[in-house]
Amino acid sequence: MTAPMLPAQMSNSGGRWHLYVPLTGEEWPWHDWSPTAPVPTPAERARALAGLGYDVAGEWTWIEDSEVYGDPTSAVLLIATVTVRPAATDPTTFGSGGRRGAAL
Repeated sequence: MTAPMLPAQMSNSGGRWHLYVPLTGEEWPWHDWSPTAPVPTPAERARALAGLGYDVAGEWTWIEDSEVYGDPTSAVLLIATVTVRPAATDPTTFGSGGRRGAAL
């Protein structure tokens, strides 16, 4: 049986990068980076996802949105998405900042 494919997303709010896997009806696994951290590299994102129990199964894509819908002068929000699948084994510890948390 093939592991289910799920979306993972990363966004920036208040200067802090948030990585999460939206799950229906469950707490979302998530990871935050320091507010002063630059955009996390693909390797850093993969390590954070592994710490949450997921493997990257696709290419990262980015979209641009606005903080206020329909307002071209609004601040820009960047959202990255990648397909993930549950890792073959569950992690026994979460890396620095990585944890299972409530939905953002």
